[in-house]
Amino acid sequence: MISVAIVDDQPLIRAGLRMVIESQPDFEVAGEAGDGAAAIEVARAHHPDVMLTDIRMPGTDGIRAIPGILAASSATRVVMLTTFDLDEYVYAALRAGASAFLLKDAGPEQIIAAVRSVVAGDLLLAAAVTRRLIEQYVARPQPADDGPLRTLTDRERDVLQAMAQGLSNVEIGAVLHVSEGTVKTHVSRILYKLGLRDRVQAVIAAYEFGLVVAGGSPPR
Repeated sequence: MISVAIVDDQPLIRAGLRMVIESQPDFEVAGEAGDGAAAIEVARAHHPDVMLTDIRMPGTDGIRAIPGILAASSATRVVMLTTFDLDEYVYAALRAGASAFLLKDAGPEQIIAAVRSVVAGDLLLAAAVTRRLIEQYVARPQPADDGPLRTLTDRERDVLQAMAQGLSNVEIGAVLHVSEGTVKTHVSRILYKLGLRDRVQAVIAAYEFGLVVAGGSPPR
């Protein structure tokens, strides 16, 4: 079963999300919360696979709650519920450890697909909204120490660049002419060497270090 916790200060939104989650035979709702502080307690008590949480809430908002959620349940993936008029918060949420974003008006099919994808570790690559937000808010000129990149091999840099371009493991393997298993090994080594939690943070690092820019091309 895939367990999903729901965090929003509006009961009607929580009720709607609950209906969507409970429509799937392999999904279950692992608690609800109306603010970030309560979300941390839900994470600590139930260790959900995914936590769908609003960004703007009274008291502890979604962004400030992320470190506490991840500390309480390290395996939980946080998916932020956002609208484009809240874009100024996106970068902070990604840096805090959010795995992806959903628009608050997303349809049931999108929500279900997003939950399944984030559990598989691929939501960033599958959700156009997250890709757009990454390009807008991470691919900005800013100073960055690219020293950590020097720990990567040339092939690992190629894999990281391809990840940042939105390619799946299968697609990366096809471009680089290696097996999917080899790509997975490279991804694991990249995360370990750069001290990153997941693919989302790897993509952020690729943009920040200037390894890839918005609209660039994957390695050939």
